[in-house]
Amino acid sequence: MSTLAAAPAATPPAPARARIRGAGWGVWLAFGLIAAFLLAFLIVPIGLVIYTAFVDESNRLTLGHFANFFGQTVLVESFLNSLWVSLASVAVATLIAVPLAYLTVRFEFRGALLIQTLGVLPLIMPPFVGAVAMQLIFGRNGSVNLLLNDWFGFTVPIMDGLIGVTFVESIHYFPFILLNLFASMRNIDGAMEESALNLGARGWRLFRRVIFPLAMPGYLAGATLLFVKVFDDLGTPLVMGVTNMLAPQAYLRITSVGIDDPQGYVISVIMIAFSILALGLAARVMKGRDYSTLQKGGNSLQRRRLSGWESVLAYGWIILVLLITLAPHFGILLMSFAKVWSFSVLPDAYTLEHYATVFTDARGMMANTLLYCLLAAGLDVVIGTAIAYLILRTNLPGRRWLDYMASAALAIPGLVLAIGYLRLFKGVNLPFTDTPVVSTWVLIMLAYAVRRLPYALRSCMAALQQVHVSLEEAAQSLGATRMSTIRRVMVPLMMGGMLAGFVTSFITAAVELSATILLASAQSQAPMSYGIYLYMQSIAGRGPGAALAVLAVVVVAVGTYLSHRFVERSRATVATARV
Repeated sequence: MSTLAAAPAATPPAPARARIRGAGWGVWLAFGLIAAFLLAFLIVPIGLVIYTAFVDESNRLTLGHFANFFGQTVLVESFLNSLWVSLASVAVATLIAVPLAYLTVRFEFRGALLIQTLGVLPLIMPPFVGAVAMQLIFGRNGSVNLLLNDWFGFTVPIMDGLIGVTFVESIHYFPFILLNLFASMRNIDGAMEESALNLGARGWRLFRRVIFPLAMPGYLAGATLLFVKVFDDLGTPLVMGVTNMLAPQAYLRITSVGIDDPQGYVISVIMIAFSILALGLAARVMKGRDYSTLQKGGNSLQRRRLSGWESVLAYGWIILVLLITLAPHFGILLMSFAKVWSFSVLPDAYTLEHYATVFTDARGMMANTLLYCLLAAGLDVVIGTAIAYLILRTNLPGRRWLDYMASAALAIPGLVLAIGYLRLFKGVNLPFTDTPVVSTWVLIMLAYAVRRLPYALRSCMAALQQVHVSLEEAAQSLGATRMSTIRRVMVPLMMGGMLAGFVTSFITAAVELSATILLASAQSQAPMSYGIYLYMQSIAGRGPGAALAVLAVVVVAVGTYLSHRFVERSRATVATARV
């Protein structure tokens, strides 16, 4: 195959290439359907939220709602608190992630791969679930403070108020920085470090002036994503009883005052604006700066051995970090088996009743989760594959706008999208019925699909980029139609990336709470994430809630593993095909 590709005769004739690049009626139909979907379930709902924030009761443009927002002390305090918690979470996560990444990439460590794997585990647990477990471990009467009080006579109130929210968010989201730093530091050319060493740079100066600046793109990518996630998070503050933040205030305004309350829309606009602002600032910081290295094929950072006392300090720090970051997993597991756990370091008794309760009472929630997430993930893969094909295999005018619109969902909080749906479909009934659209589970599934579409799209784009266009041209030159080529050639070759996108969409949708909490109009429609939240609202329900959370974590963990397997298998298949 490679010999044929290298020969001059392998250049496809103009008619064959024109057939592949041409725009038939099917291509235009796909373009129109995808554009209509994105407009109906993303652009219009978000546009309606923004429009409502800027008009009065007579539909005249006004800034009065924003003036009222900044005139209310509780709302201004909530805005400042959200900003403070987001920035503080970035700072704390940086203190955790940067040393962990540098130590495992720069120095020789036994078990470095295990350490890096364990460092990513917090991402598989929803933060609002980890918040409950961390209260039992680090709370005022938690395991750690009980031990500190017995041994040293003092306690550390680290789980109180905004500090507690910051602690939970930092522990949960620091892997975003960690993963990006791993990649960035591994790509640094070792020659850069050698040059700095020859010029006398050592230790902290070497890290501050050379290593970290070259890893800045990865750090900014992770820090920006962490900031946006924390700023938009709803579940963690609600579970911890902290309502003086923007997301909880928007939720409380819409659920208590009503869908017509303008302040809920003002808060939504501010949340969208800060998400976009954070992404824009990160891009601006990177603009005009060169972080590339000259020898891409050269050696990476040279690992060196630590001395005896350095090894003790390094392993001590890593073990401490991992114990803290994995504490929520141990806590939620113990809680799921605990019969009594109150004012004690460990549970006083253990039971399997919570799992029996979950499998008896929450089977509908599990079935709902499978239904919503399977449909949403399947829709994401179909749309993502179609958008990837339109962008990479056609010359349709405006095709890039499909990518822009789909990717815009990354900057839209789930709570804001849910508010947009409630506003857009207010008073609308299902065709030929008297059932309001907002009372059905369809909107939950659509919200999942829209918010996870960027993940599936990126996977499908990457998969299609690995399939050379000559394979399509060969199939069509043998008489295959466009649809037959897609079905018999493209889809099988893209299957690994498509499955990875499907699994990623599925597992992230399975723990979605912010949109679910507004769109689930009845408990019979509740998925597992909302069921966990409902259980956690009472002391008696925390055991079953923990058991349900363990099952959700298992689903996410298995899905993550399968996603990695699909990606690796896809890469191996492509590599074999090229050989």
